[in-house]
Amino acid sequence: MSQPPIFAFENLALQQGGGWLFEDINLFIGARDRLALIGRNGAGKTTLMKLVAGTVEADKGKRVVVPGTNIVMLDQDPDVASFDRLVDFAVHGEKGPPEYAVRAIADQLGIDLDREAKTASGGEKRRAAICRALASEPDLLLLDEPTNHLDLAAIEWLEDWLTRYRGAFMVISHDRTFLTRLTRQTFWLDRGLLRRNEIGFGGYDAWTERVYAEDARNADRLDAKLKIEAHWLERGVTARRKRNQGRLAKLYEMRAARAAMMGPQGTAKLAAASDDSKTKTVINAEAVGKSFGDRTIIKDFTLRIQRGDRIGIVGANGTGKTTLIRILTGETQPDTGSITLSPTLTGIVIDQQRKLLSPEKRVRDVLADGSDWIDVRGVRKHVQGYLKEFLFDPELIEARIGTLSGGEQSRILLAREFAREANLLVLDEPTNDLDLETLDLLQEVIADYDGTVLIVSHDRDFLDRTVNLTLGLDGSGKVDIIAGGYADWEAKRDRRDTNDARKKADKAAAPAEQTAPKPPARPAKLSYKDQRDYDLLPGRIEAIDGEIAAAEAEMADPALYTRNPARFSELTAKCDALRAEKDAAEERWLELAMLVEEMAG
Repeated sequence: MSQPPIFAFENLALQQGGGWLFEDINLFIGARDRLALIGRNGAGKTTLMKLVAGTVEADKGKRVVVPGTNIVMLDQDPDVASFDRLVDFAVHGEKGPPEYAVRAIADQLGIDLDREAKTASGGEKRRAAICRALASEPDLLLLDEPTNHLDLAAIEWLEDWLTRYRGAFMVISHDRTFLTRLTRQTFWLDRGLLRRNEIGFGGYDAWTERVYAEDARNADRLDAKLKIEAHWLERGVTARRKRNQGRLAKLYEMRAARAAMMGPQGTAKLAAASDDSKTKTVINAEAVGKSFGDRTIIKDFTLRIQRGDRIGIVGANGTGKTTLIRILTGETQPDTGSITLSPTLTGIVIDQQRKLLSPEKRVRDVLADGSDWIDVRGVRKHVQGYLKEFLFDPELIEARIGTLSGGEQSRILLAREFAREANLLVLDEPTNDLDLETLDLLQEVIADYDGTVLIVSHDRDFLDRTVNLTLGLDGSGKVDIIAGGYADWEAKRDRRDTNDARKKADKAAAPAEQTAPKPPARPAKLSYKDQRDYDLLPGRIEAIDGEIAAAEAEMADPALYTRNPARFSELTAKCDALRAEKDAAEERWLELAMLVEEMAG
């Protein structure tokens, strides 16, 4: 730890039910720590955070706080029911922040704190709670799922605020991008143990792989109960990582193919292969427009969605994402243009509302209507075997839904819906309230799904790992169509903003009487440097993958960290640098590929 601790918990222990949730935990937090708190659903992350906040009493342990340290916690579900307006909630209590400070943050977050509290949406409640927490000037800020119910603009604003924040924070989040960008240390709560590593979330996967590998080698020395609790770990972490890498490689191929289809040449190919196109096209949007009053939501939107496409829909709240989904699925008709749906299209909508999950029902009742067998998209499977695929202990087959955690209930809902026969899957904010393991599982299921997938999400990493096409809405009615994930849309948006700013600056600097210069002619061919990069970057990207794999193989040695910590740190830094180089190389190659398409047109 680089700073002296401002908070410590020594020999912390807490009982839950008939046993210990955790025991003999030592926890220290420095004045500028940026901590990710990671663990499975049910591991006790929120409880541990409340112990740090002082709102839950430990059964054992010594809690030490440097005098004058202001600890503030952002709860996952802020309770505003007893307040008339959101501002009343934001400033309540003896330690409530001043109203002017709360309203200053509210202006930046774009929330009306005079809104009636009982009619506020989940996103408005969350923003009011953020205003309260940040305006309280904390020395230690505890954030429990801070990005839930926030749109992309609000998430990016919060990231920027935390980047400039001079205190310490600890965050629980399923948002990998949020964690990777902000954290520098990691607490990992796993099977009653709390491990700490001086790495941010970006190094978490490699760290856990090493721990799991050591667990596997020691499996014969584990008692039977621990084996059961860790059964999902023993599925083979290395094998799962290889599958993930294989899926990402396939996803990149899909994106490249989709980019080619979107260019003029791709359009020509589709027109020439009209019979094949008819069998592959499931949704065809032609010059679609939709307005509400004087406001244009969607303008001149044209897209042919193919069977097997994974499409992400992104944008700030109120830009029209839900309207676009409803138009694409035929629920809402456009004002102009046309939507044609394949007559064989059958859809499933998973919106995380859990209406099907009655607390008194058993898991067996929800999955298989009380039967021992379930039809999974035409394949008959035993319910207990199917439960294993969704990271459940098969013995939970008789458990009541009400006894499961929120994350477990979400997995049950996913298992039920994914079993149904359909060729269109619509996921509306599927990542809310899911832990990282369930998100990994959901990515696997989507990758193996045979049909077309439409995803509305603010989870940037999830989109980057699952979709081959992104539809970006900015509120003007224009819909950007990008071959790639969120990062590809963000890169295009940043380039456009930079170009717009440059044009405004050039226009302001030009003499009033000077006419605007003609735009530069499109180059007939790539420059020598561009052509060289276009030819050589794919090979370099492949070489980088090999270097990363070699470094990770060496880091997989569980004894390396204790035997040679300097070498471990060197390899960790090398992997981070290689991944950054790979990201830059992939973005550069994609830009050149788009330029090649433009020149071909």
